[in-house]
Amino acid sequence: MIGLHTPGIDEIAVLGAHCDDIAIGMGATLLTLARARPGLRVHALVLSGAGGVREAEERAALSAFCPGATVALRVLDVPDGMAPAHWGRIKAELNAFRQSCGPDLVFAPHRRDAHQDHRMLAELVPTEFRDQLILGYEILKWETDTPAPALFHPLDADVAHEKVRLLREHYPSQAGRDWFDDAAFLGLSRLRGVQCRSAHAEAFVLEKAIVGFTERVGA
Repeated sequence: MIGLHTPGIDEIAVLGAHCDDIAIGMGATLLTLARARPGLRVHALVLSGAGGVREAEERAALSAFCPGATVALRVLDVPDGMAPAHWGRIKAELNAFRQSCGPDLVFAPHRRDAHQDHRMLAELVPTEFRDQLILGYEILKWETDTPAPALFHPLDADVAHEKVRLLREHYPSQAGRDWFDDAAFLGLSRLRGVQCRSAHAEAFVLEKAIVGFTERVGA
């Protein structure tokens, strides 16, 4: 399988509609990036959960998923499930977030996510981050909206298992949900691994990209 490789990543932006979206969608990728790039700067924006247990969980989780990185997290208080009704505020917050950082890479939900909060955020992100590579992560849930991604980040089995351990450790408020378990998370990462000939993988929907072809020196 032919790979496309990014240059050095020093700063990223990660966006989620809810506390735990980012970790579920790309937790293993965060672990990999943070370990590969000491001093990585992570800017995070989450639309809902401010001021309660969910925000506390998110702060602890992102710290654990980004070892050695500098994490700047802002959690808003948009009501869960009501993001479309707060379009104007979210658009303004996203604009302010964009002006506060200059990421090399942006991660957000993908546009075809069936959850209205995820989908609205996915639609707004490219209106602000016009010059960055945007990768849409997937969240396994009740809706049958699992995408057909074409971009895969291969993972060793130990990283996939560490992601699941950290999810369980840092989001105890979600433990009673029928979709929040090791088998679900590992099942999806194993499936994506099969699709890219790896033990496990996280997969992304590519928003838009350009590619440059150069001749090899001495060829």
